[in-house]
Amino acid sequence: MAMPVSADAHLYQYAIIRGDLQMPPGKLAAQSGHAYTDSLMKSLEVDPETVSMYRDPAKGGSKVTLKCKNVTQLLKAYQQLLDEEIPCALIVDQHHVLLPHFTGEPIITAVGIGPCTKDQVKHITKKFQCV
Repeated sequence: MAMPVSADAHLYQYAIIRGDLQMPPGKLAAQSGHAYTDSLMKSLEVDPETVSMYRDPAKGGSKVTLKCKNVTQLLKAYQQLLDEEIPCALIVDQHHVLLPHFTGEPIITAVGIGPCTKDQVKHITKKFQCV
């Protein structure tokens, strides 16, 4: 039987979703999915070992969906993640119509983060609420 991973070494992926877009559950789930996938792909390019640890069934990895107030908050978090070289991805929805916010034009919806430890990003994520 595998030993559990210590809490400080447990790996997470985060999706930060814009709360001001008031997405219905299906749209929110899709945008979160894009955030998780795109950040995992970015991480695979720069740190495949961490992705392997995150995907290891004996160690497990967790996903957390958070929401921010608006695009300004989202872009501030994204820039901070880039500055700190934490794997992340900016999600831009386009070609989908779901009025009033989704008109088919490009619109920033989310940021994906990780995999990373909670300690690596809590100074960024602590201001956001779980969905």
